[in-house]
Amino acid sequence: MSRDTNFYYSFLVLPAEKRRAIVAVWDFCRAVDDAVDEARSSTDAANETARWRREVAAVFDGGAPETPQGRALAPLIPRFNLPRPAFEALIEGVEMDLSPRRYETFAELYEYCIRVASAVGLMSVEIFGYRDPAARQYAIELGVALQLTNILRDVPGDFGQGRVYIPLEDMRRHGITEADLQREIARAGSGVHSAAVKALLRQQGERAREYYARSAATLPRSDARRLVAAEIMSAIYRGILDRIEARDYDVFTEVVRIPRPRRALIAAATWARVAVGLRA
Repeated sequence: MSRDTNFYYSFLVLPAEKRRAIVAVWDFCRAVDDAVDEARSSTDAANETARWRREVAAVFDGGAPETPQGRALAPLIPRFNLPRPAFEALIEGVEMDLSPRRYETFAELYEYCIRVASAVGLMSVEIFGYRDPAARQYAIELGVALQLTNILRDVPGDFGQGRVYIPLEDMRRHGITEADLQREIARAGSGVHSAAVKALLRQQGERAREYYARSAATLPRSDARRLVAAEIMSAIYRGILDRIEARDYDVFTEVVRIPRPRRALIAAATWARVAVGLRA
């Protein structure tokens, strides 16, 4: 796994066996997403989702996986009791990106976030380990928070692919059209020009903050050390959100990132905080 991913420093705190397992899960999920993104036609994309559904069936039903990712994942299913519905939900979420769709309400977007992000969280907590079943709800809330942060950070890139993840009801409430977003993208380099666009982006950031707060509230304190990798992910992504806010919601000039040294410091500080039992 590349050190340029935001997950790299999270996984370093895991024991070797769990680190290998989480990387295998991550690689499988990434392969599903990439296969559909790189498909040249809707027919090819549909074929890819069907292929990965067969691969999920193979790894869970004792068949013969066809991909390196499937073969790496198969022995982990019984070892970590990985949840099949989460893998199936991930493929459903990837399918939602097959057409340049829009989300009318946040309730609709929430269902997308559950599939593409919280599903991965539910896989991951089984590897991290927990005793309190509330850890699964923590994974769900944190997955939504991470995905909402991605959505805010990636507004221009997604728009360039014909995708708008900001709920249309939010855009109407702020009097914003897709043409307004296009103008901000075209004028990138000197901040956000439209006060209404800035207010719209601020709303998306505040919603992400709400889900970080929900995840913190549902984190079982008895499992905090087991879930420290997830807490590091949370801290790094909250750092991205901090930077977006510090830039006054200018996500158009460049992709907001956390430099590697800063990610390492966040990981170390989070590990230390969890080790001594402090709240965020």
